[in-house]
Amino acid sequence: MKTFRNDYNNDEGLLLPWSRKQINSWYAKIPWPVGCNYIPQYAINQIEMWQGESFDISIINKELSWAAGLGFNTIRVFLHHLVWEQDPEGFLNRIDQFLSCAAAHNIRTMFVFFDGVWDPFPKVGIQPEPKRHVHNSGWVQCPGYEVLNDVDKYDGLMGYVQGIVSRFKQDERVFVWDIFNEPDNMNLGSYKDDHYSVHKAELSMHLLKKAVRWIRSIEPIQPITMAPWQFDWSCPSLMNTLTNYMFTNSDILSFHCYENREGISKRINDLKRYGRPMLCTEYMARPFNSTFREILPVLKDHGVGGYNWGFVAGKSQTHCPWDSWEKPYEKEPEVWFHDVYRENGEPYDIKEIEYLMQFNNKISA
Repeated sequence: MKTFRNDYNNDEGLLLPWSRKQINSWYAKIPWPVGCNYIPQYAINQIEMWQGESFDISIINKELSWAAGLGFNTIRVFLHHLVWEQDPEGFLNRIDQFLSCAAAHNIRTMFVFFDGVWDPFPKVGIQPEPKRHVHNSGWVQCPGYEVLNDVDKYDGLMGYVQGIVSRFKQDERVFVWDIFNEPDNMNLGSYKDDHYSVHKAELSMHLLKKAVRWIRSIEPIQPITMAPWQFDWSCPSLMNTLTNYMFTNSDILSFHCYENREGISKRINDLKRYGRPMLCTEYMARPFNSTFREILPVLKDHGVGGYNWGFVAGKSQTHCPWDSWEKPYEKEPEVWFHDVYRENGEPYDIKEIEYLMQFNNKISA
């Protein structure tokens, strides 16, 4: 695949996003992206997924075979800088194993470098056991509070970002680089990041800008993205500075939406003014009527790629709802929030599986 050499911004000496012509040409040559956010059943968070002592390619291979069976051709996967700092070469080798496994199932991977959601105090080593029936009870932020709250530590993350991008910058198994997941999320329903106060968005944007420069200077063949997740996107004047930056500095737009058919349709139409292809990198919350049947046809009709949250209801327990942090659940909910399969490969809803297989086979034909 051709590497796109973009024009430089003369004011800052930085590479600019791919032009609309470049990114639309790139997107027109690929199959419609459809897949899921993926964390294997054995991992409560990104660290447990990737650490050498817990990484399990056999389980990953089994689960990705289920994904391929549904017609999924892409997955979104989170990384963590602490695993890099613990063992850079081992981490790269495990990423390479993962990419080979996914590619064997005709699945391309979107990697996420940073994440502003859930536990702000990540640590390497043995991870905690899940809290019973609590949604994402052990997921961790990247970087955590101790790094994000100290701008002098940001440049220490450059090796993590550039080390991974440099290794895979010409690798077509990598689909897109997603820089920062929900950077201004204050975790009000779970950990509630009071320490950041009103400054989390400002701090995250400072890191985000650095990461954009780090990646663009390497000029990978893959586009970059970053996904806003809230507020009104109908016009730039209604969006905060961080959201504006994320939309205007992405090669390919991405966004999150757990609303119903009408809600996601509005989001898509609001973003068409940018003239770029789009990916909804998080959707599906069954109690909100954000389901495969309701959302996939809308995404396909607009040519927007889609990644539902969750796949296997393992340690992450994202089949339980967000309010499980505040409302005790004595058993799993009758209506799953996210996720598609149980750990043994049994579908949550066989009719849903049949629909996915039929829909994806139809659109792949």
